[in-house]
Amino acid sequence: MSKTQSTGARMENRGRLASIDMLRGLVIVLMALDHTRDFFGPALFDPEDLAQTTPLWFATRWITHLCAATFVLLAGTSAFLRGTKSGIPALSRYLVTRGLMLLVLEATWISFSWQFAYNVTIFQVIWALGMGMVFLAGLVWLPRPAIALIAALLILPHNLLDPIQSTHPLWLAWHQRGFWPIAGNYGIFIAYPLMPWFGLIAAGYALGPVFKWEPARRQRFLLAAGATLLLAFALLRSGNFYGDPDPWSPQGRGLVWDLISFVRVHKYPPSLLYLCVTIGIALPLLAWFERIRPVPLLMLFGGTPLFFYVVHIALIHFLSQPYFLLRYGAIAQGGPGGLTLPKNYEPSLAVVYLAWIAIIAIMYGLTKLWLRGRRRGAEAQPAAA
Repeated sequence: MSKTQSTGARMENRGRLASIDMLRGLVIVLMALDHTRDFFGPALFDPEDLAQTTPLWFATRWITHLCAATFVLLAGTSAFLRGTKSGIPALSRYLVTRGLMLLVLEATWISFSWQFAYNVTIFQVIWALGMGMVFLAGLVWLPRPAIALIAALLILPHNLLDPIQSTHPLWLAWHQRGFWPIAGNYGIFIAYPLMPWFGLIAAGYALGPVFKWEPARRQRFLLAAGATLLLAFALLRSGNFYGDPDPWSPQGRGLVWDLISFVRVHKYPPSLLYLCVTIGIALPLLAWFERIRPVPLLMLFGGTPLFFYVVHIALIHFLSQPYFLLRYGAIAQGGPGGLTLPKNYEPSLAVVYLAWIAIIAIMYGLTKLWLRGRRRGAEAQPAAA
């Protein structure tokens, strides 16, 4: 047996979940980079604005596009794998309760963590994931081909709706990012419209049976599927044929800027081309992670995603305040998109990356402590009984 086959066999014995946890852990680490940039290096420009950005600022933002798409897809796949053990009724109940819990967290603690106030309720990826789980709770009763068809119908044509603009809250929730005023200055900002995210979690569920195949066949499929998505992205993007509201164009500043324009895709809501390129990268990564030795840090974070998410935003926000106070004599006020910055502030990617490394190290220690506490609690329960 080759080393690759041996690694695959070890992962097979662990329930075929190591690659999923590894990929989930990787995108969590990248997600922390994006949120560290929000608080330690809020740019005075949009990092994806070709008129103002630099290649490194753009790359720092663009690589984090993998996070939400991969996380939602894997949520669907993990739901399928859970259902093979628990059965559909138990899975459906779990998805409803878990989804509702995520919605409560998003509307309360997570929205607060972004602002250290409660000026607006922010619906981001946890809202999309929670609503997606509730949606999936109904879909799981259907045959898998029907679920795959629903996923396609939600993902493939949704860019046809781009010209429709409305401030109606139901439309904001379904397809158009925007602010819904409730009373006075308070309102709800919906950053993640649901239509394509519903399709993506359903697609992840439809992908689930692939993880019951033997490793070599599964890896070939994941590589081929990823290559197909990347090819579809390149073909559709090349002539601005369909799939993204923001066309690319030659920039006249060299190949790097042409490439930046080409891969600059729309996230809010995620365009078809956004999903093609991000999932086209994620699927081969899944295959690759099956062929290497598990990375402990990625396995740790990938196995405890909710703990990481609930803690890390408030942690980054909190630690950014003494940094701003010591360096600039004042702290940044507000949250991403609404920050008031010190007059002498200048964004620095070096600061962002150093702070990111520190945040990952702190979260590693906190996660280990949390798991240790859980184990002690579990061990104490039988004794108490």
